Amino acid sequence: MSLKICVLASGSSGNCTVVASGRTRILIDAGLSARETEARLGAVDLELSQIDAILISHEHSDHRVSLRALHRKTGAALYANAPTLEALQRDPKLRKLHWNVFTTGQPFTLNDITVEPFSVPHDSYDPVGFVVINNGARAGIVTDLGVATGLIRQRLKDCSVLVLESNHDEEMLRDSERPWSLKQRIMGRQGHFSNKQAAELLNEIGGPHLQTVLLAHLSGDCNRPDIALKTTQDVLRDSGMSHIEVKLTYPDRSSDVVSAIPHG
Repeated sequence: MSLKICVLASGSSGNCTVVASGRTRILIDAGLSARETEARLGAVDLELSQIDAILISHEHSDHRVSLRALHRKTGAALYANAPTLEALQRDPKLRKLHWNVFTTGQPFTLNDITVEPFSVPHDSYDPVGFVVINNGARAGIVTDLGVATGLIRQRLKDCSVLVLESNHDEEMLRDSERPWSLKQRIMGRQGHFSNKQAAELLNEIGGPHLQTVLLAHLSGDCNRPDIALKTTQDVLRDSGMSHIEVKLTYPDRSSDVVSAIPHG
């Protein structure tokens, strides 16, 4: 069985992705309510009781709001790196939970899945992206980042599926009524990826191996789905990589289910 990936929600209101192999089901982030997580899993023929582990990319509330409730309902193992855990445990409700602490940069195994956490630039304590591997199939998940580092390029270059932030259209952000300080934060090196940045990264690391890209964390007021899609598709087409299917993720419903398959 190849890896199956579905983004249950993506955006400032909540982020959660399910990855499934033949033996293992994991959630990456817990930004939906437990009830909504259960409903969206059901829509893709999965149940909360099947979740083996919950991995947290960073401590921001849109990535961990239902962590305690999901753990109570599922009994799933919880994973975070030490700085993220320290930040999470500032919430008294999370202090008594049992945690498995991973080290950023060091792979770990969950049944038949290998997880490679890697550092990303974002304004939190020690944020990470993940590459998830099963029998040679690789999927990369990076939903919050400010710039593409050499490490990010190296980790994502062999993936057949990517969940990649495409947060804002740069012109729409500049013209928005948001405070200048917030615009600077979003556009900064520890902020959020623009459509243009996402397209440029895909142009650098894409190739025959990359089959599907899910554009994530689209801003509701500084982006539009059609603009995000067109920006990426135009760059890929002009680079001779129109075979790469570009799909959207949503804040209010699940994405399509996509498969990561091994490549030679």
